Amino acid sequence: MTLVVGLGNPGTGYAKTKHNFGFWVVDQLIQNRSLKYKSGKGDYLYAKSGNIIFAKPTTYMNNSGIAVGEICRYFDVSTEDVIVAYDDIDLPLGTIRLRPTGGTGGHRGVESIIYHLKSENYNRLRLGIATEEHMRPAEKYVLKPFPEKNNDEVKIVINHACDALEFFLENGIVEAMNKFN
Repeated sequence: MTLVVGLGNPGTGYAKTKHNFGFWVVDQLIQNRSLKYKSGKGDYLYAKSGNIIFAKPTTYMNNSGIAVGEICRYFDVSTEDVIVAYDDIDLPLGTIRLRPTGGTGGHRGVESIIYHLKSENYNRLRLGIATEEHMRPAEKYVLKPFPEKNNDEVKIVINHACDALEFFLENGIVEAMNKFN
């Protein structure tokens, strides 16, 4: 079983913020596969396709690990079979990076996942959100929408990230990194 998680914050007030980039990518994957979300047995929405689970926590970003832990336990998913898509303020918009493991990079959602999985050994898809805007303090920057002038680029990145995740699902993290990093 493989788990693909997109990180973000629930609710319409956060729907268009940069912090929800992970949600946008998983939403697009769900749409591409003609799937529908359903409520999970915990704080998450999910859709299943064969041995792949696509999920979005319904907790706030800083508690994402609660939901990811619940999903892994319920569906018996090992940490090595998890990939998490999330926004990264240290990468420019248009850049994606796949990694098989790593630290938090100051991202509280990632920190929560590491805490609840008791492991850093899960795959990541980092989605660059840095633009020409003033990016500090980061807490305020990530909770704003992208400027309208970036909308086309954001759509391109979402599709590119979906391609990377689909490739990962077929070929694994090493080949996906070689192709998309």
